[in-house]
Amino acid sequence: MPTPLEEVLSSLGPITIAVSGGVDSMTLAIVAGRLLGTHAVDMAHAVSPAVQPEATERVRLWAQREGWTLVTLDAGEFGDRNYLDNPVNRCFFCKGHLYGAIAGLSRRQIVSGANMDDLGEYRPGLDAARAVGVRHPYVEAGVDKAGVRNLARQLGLGDLAELPASPCLSSRVETAIRIDPATLTAIHAIETLVGRSLAPETVRCRVRHAGVVIELDPSSLAAAEGSQELVQAIAALLPASIAGQRISFEAYRKGSAFVGAKS
Repeated sequence: MPTPLEEVLSSLGPITIAVSGGVDSMTLAIVAGRLLGTHAVDMAHAVSPAVQPEATERVRLWAQREGWTLVTLDAGEFGDRNYLDNPVNRCFFCKGHLYGAIAGLSRRQIVSGANMDDLGEYRPGLDAARAVGVRHPYVEAGVDKAGVRNLARQLGLGDLAELPASPCLSSRVETAIRIDPATLTAIHAIETLVGRSLAPETVRCRVRHAGVVIELDPSSLAAAEGSQELVQAIAALLPASIAGQRISFEAYRKGSAFVGAKS
């Protein structure tokens, strides 16, 4: 008997999946490709300064393994002042460009990896998806984040099933601070540095009005505090636009750079 997710996917006809490289969209792509056949499923992945190179490499690796038809594209959000100004609904402009670009390349139904947990948060990207008619198979099948991970484990997807959440690099920049590619490059470099130095469970480099904050899980936070050597290494990676800002460490808080979201 097919699962609710399989029933939803089978009802959609040929689809194009927006694949970010995270566990949600990657697992959806694997399930859909194996269920419907690669002739009925295309994958689209956007590359930009906000996307971690590791995510793009992961998408390409799995595309090769699974035999996907994969299109990589520049969605064009970095040419949009509305996105670069980093308002509270920045994701609306990002996803609007993404889905608009995919729609310009494919006449198939566009689907995303949004799951039930995403409905409980302020997600302006879902408004952009609605405007283009994007479908969300996990939501339609009632699958939440834990369900996605369980599915990935059942499929034997290894490290992919345990992949930590890692939203786009622009999400690290506090609302109303302009999005700048050099800053995003530094954020990624700093998170990589801290990851190699402390092997944390979670690390986020936040660029805030008050300075640069490295958020960590409790055990890693204890190891980082007071390390002037680590602070100096981080300072050396800052671009000219934020050089000299105060660097501090705090406990990780989801979405803590996101100011002014609807309650």
